[in-house]
Amino acid sequence: MLRDYPERIDMSVLEQFPEYIEFRTRSSGRRRVTQPQAQEQLPPLTETPEETIDAAYEQVRAALAEDLLGRLVERDDRFFEEVVLDVLVALGYGGSRPDAAERVGRSGDGGIDGVIREDTLGLDAIYVQAKKWAPMRGIGPREIREFLGALQDVEATKGIFITTSSFSAEARELAHRRRVVLIDRLELATRMVDTGVGVTTLQVYELKRIDEDYFVDSE
Repeated sequence: MLRDYPERIDMSVLEQFPEYIEFRTRSSGRRRVTQPQAQEQLPPLTETPEETIDAAYEQVRAALAEDLLGRLVERDDRFFEEVVLDVLVALGYGGSRPDAAERVGRSGDGGIDGVIREDTLGLDAIYVQAKKWAPMRGIGPREIREFLGALQDVEATKGIFITTSSFSAEARELAHRRRVVLIDRLELATRMVDTGVGVTTLQVYELKRIDEDYFVDSE
């Protein structure tokens, strides 16, 4: 066959041989399905369907977080400060947004941008610094010291520093010693997704399993 058909051997060539016709008839009668050789060599699946869904879900969350951060950087400082207060209130600090949180800072003042009152009389408050910086522009100890100075001016004991950037190791160490909470770009985006700030639910899937108790013999 290779000598007579050097260019190509296809079905029209094979069907000239009775042996091949008989082989096809037998295979068809047994309803056999021949898999391509490449598929037979595929490695077995190592993930359960649940693990595959979890991995896809995390990919969607990560992509959504990056999109959120891009949108925040595009907007002005005032909008970012309002978003920060919305997130903190959604996390349970203070009461409702109009009553508990107030934007007080001015763009570029280096001080306090917002305050959250944890009680109706305003006796206990959390002061907030919000810096909308590009991701590659990290925040160091100098910015933390400026915030600490602003907290000292208002005799505050609680402070939260939130940014669309990141914090250096020295900045984190200083903030830890002075009991200032730091929230970087990744945590901010995650908090926004978890609290529903700036996002909306597109689809909900229910993952179900067998209820073993239902099939237990009660007798």
